[in-house]
Amino acid sequence: MEAIILAGGLGTRLRETVTDVPKPMAPISERPFLEYLLNYWIGQGVDRFICSVGYKWEIIQNYFGSSYKGAAIEYSIEKTPLGTGGGVMLALNKLDKKQPCLLLNGDTFFKVPLANFLEFHNQEGAEISLALHHVSGANRYDWVILNSDSSVQRFELRSQNVKSGLINGGVYLLNPEILKVETWDGSSKLSLEYDIIPKALNKKRKLKGFICAEKFIDIGIPEDYQAAATFFEN
Repeated sequence: MEAIILAGGLGTRLRETVTDVPKPMAPISERPFLEYLLNYWIGQGVDRFICSVGYKWEIIQNYFGSSYKGAAIEYSIEKTPLGTGGGVMLALNKLDKKQPCLLLNGDTFFKVPLANFLEFHNQEGAEISLALHHVSGANRYDWVILNSDSSVQRFELRSQNVKSGLINGGVYLLNPEILKVETWDGSSKLSLEYDIIPKALNKKRKLKGFICAEKFIDIGIPEDYQAAATFFEN
């Protein structure tokens, strides 16, 4: 299976803690966060990765090269920042196959069992499946609201009044053609979370939510980044 990894982020909120490297290369116990991601997903059967990169992309390429532990790695390079959606759109052109592929956020680790996720995606006839994680006591996330049949009903922006619910864990299974935006000019910024996926939902495309209770961490803020070493030790 192929996987696109969104690894082009600046890591603005981590800038005082992690300097001079792309966010997915933030060191965790002297190993880059991206290495933990690759190790897990290679173990799940992914044999080809397309890294969507931008900020200081050479650091990632110099570290991992064109292969890692038997898995091929190719790089889709943004010459100017294109947002998560634009990065995905460029990377789609490098897919070898037209079958479902994984899409992974490069700054989150979510231990989703790929075999179960793929079975869900196929049985539901989904065009996009989102791996969802339940969190409580937090208001930094947007929320995903499901119908009783696991279809995505709507997305809700984060609220100070809502502190528990289902969040997008940054792991997707998708049919590649579903993400193509015919009007995109190849140079403007586009958001996966706020442009492409909501528009697909508005067009009545089949979006499904796969609830997973496995381990999850997002290193996007200093507090969670500092907790990552203990997270991986356990």
